[in-house]
Amino acid sequence: MVAAGTLSRGLAVLSCLVGEVEGMPLARISDQLGLPRSATHRILTTLTDEGFVRQLKPSGNYTLTLRVVGLGLRHLATSTITGLAEPVLTRLALTSGQLVRLSLVDREQLIWVAKEQGAKTGLRYDADVDHGHVIPLDSTATGMAWLSALPEDRALRLVARQEPPRRHPVGPGMPRSLADVAARIREAREQGWARVHESNERGISAMAMPLVDTHSGEALGAVSIAGPSILLTEDRMREILPALQQTVDELGGIAAALVGEAHRNAL
Repeated sequence: MVAAGTLSRGLAVLSCLVGEVEGMPLARISDQLGLPRSATHRILTTLTDEGFVRQLKPSGNYTLTLRVVGLGLRHLATSTITGLAEPVLTRLALTSGQLVRLSLVDREQLIWVAKEQGAKTGLRYDADVDHGHVIPLDSTATGMAWLSALPEDRALRLVARQEPPRRHPVGPGMPRSLADVAARIREAREQGWARVHESNERGISAMAMPLVDTHSGEALGAVSIAGPSILLTEDRMREILPALQQTVDELGGIAAALVGEAHRNAL
């Protein structure tokens, strides 16, 4: 039990450091996780010795190393769903001329797992965060699309539980209340897709559809298209909506096949 508790604390420290480019001081990590300073120091020392964390100079802050990133990328690179999805996402990226991303559910969170850039020249959007990043549910088209495929009470509960992202200021189109979020989820549910304009980031618009298992009807994630608002207008969204629908339909079939294969292997 002691070993399990130590492992749990170590994982909590790693999670705490995610997204902290400048690192975090020991005291802040300790306070945020509610751990004694001495215990936090022992955990950080072990993680440093194992190569998962390093201490920055001269600040003394702790930050994640590339070893952590490498483990995640190696796992994603061998994931069947991303390999099968790549040509489908590439086609949508070329059709839309914008950034296309696939997200999948990890417990009760959404994670970006694959992307394709359709804009080869000129004005384009390159996300500052991607693979393995937890997606804000209330300010992204991806989040809204996935939530629209869930019962409303569960969707709002997930939104209320999620901590707001700290990586950059949100845009002027960000929902201002839970009631506003609920209204947008209902709109997405009624029309079958979600859209945002300058919500998660200034100057950026996005649209998304939920990725649903064609057999079970379970919401597995979402496919999104994002780009500069001046290019990804309301009219343009409606023009490329059929291509997004086709992509979601194809990936739903792939996901269902993978679920079936996993079930057969378990028997």
